[in-house]
Amino acid sequence: MRHHSSIMNGKEKIYSLDLTYNDIPLPFVIKTMEEIDSQLGGISDIPHRHNYYTVIWSFTATGKHVIDFKEYPILPNHIFFVSPEQVHQVISDPAPTGYVILFTPEFLEKNSIREDFIANLKLFQKSDETPPLPLTDKMIAILRLFADQMHSLFHSENDLRFESIGAYLKLFLIECNNQCSLFPESNTQRIEVGKTLVKSFKEIVEKRYTQWHQVKDYAEALFVSPNYLNEVIKSSINISAKDYIQNRLILEAKRLAVFTAKSSKEIGFDLGFEDPSHFSKFFKSNTHQSLMDFKVSIGG
Repeated sequence: MRHHSSIMNGKEKIYSLDLTYNDIPLPFVIKTMEEIDSQLGGISDIPHRHNYYTVIWSFTATGKHVIDFKEYPILPNHIFFVSPEQVHQVISDPAPTGYVILFTPEFLEKNSIREDFIANLKLFQKSDETPPLPLTDKMIAILRLFADQMHSLFHSENDLRFESIGAYLKLFLIECNNQCSLFPESNTQRIEVGKTLVKSFKEIVEKRYTQWHQVKDYAEALFVSPNYLNEVIKSSINISAKDYIQNRLILEAKRLAVFTAKSSKEIGFDLGFEDPSHFSKFFKSNTHQSLMDFKVSIGG
């Protein structure tokens, strides 16, 4: 994977990685964790972000995985799903085993896997909680077959290898999604009714969160009332629409604070806060610490 970084006022920004294998750009890559560990020489990973999707399946690996400043344990036979632009860091214990599957949005499109297929999965979350998916023995057997086939094809000379890999990748993701326990659903019918609304809301938040801070703005764009939007979002993902918007702002503020040299005032302005004191109060009321205290707490 190729690294891109830049320096601002003496502070190195976070690495952004393009998808490559042996320095050759590719739309899909599958590696063993042993291979990655050998390449890193046993040195811990550093925080970075990708412009592609990442699936990390630990066979025996242990350690911790930090995704957007939240730490999750790495446990045997658990799978992590990381979306493009999420900041993450894998810190594994010695001699990890497992698979890491990497693929671009373009790879999905080229293999007739529509963008809304990924959007409708419960696996990849752009700014929500991203805990790993625990696997049952039955799932392990099925997924290992798909993953081994992808690995074998990736290293083959087959002219249609990526087309075959695309088919196995879709089966792999469908199997994971069928067993997904990331968001236990207590009212399936209610969630199905609001499924399209939740998806549309999340998509608009990603595009507009720096401009629109109020639920009413999103409700107008979605042609529903603010109360109805809050009710559907709350029943589907267990937080209100207001909290979801605020969580997205806080997450981006943390990313910018740690991985750029921007001041609190500049970050606030980037996020749509014209008054620096308003942004400072907003951040502190949601995190119970100032932006500077947050940076210091994680060594920024």
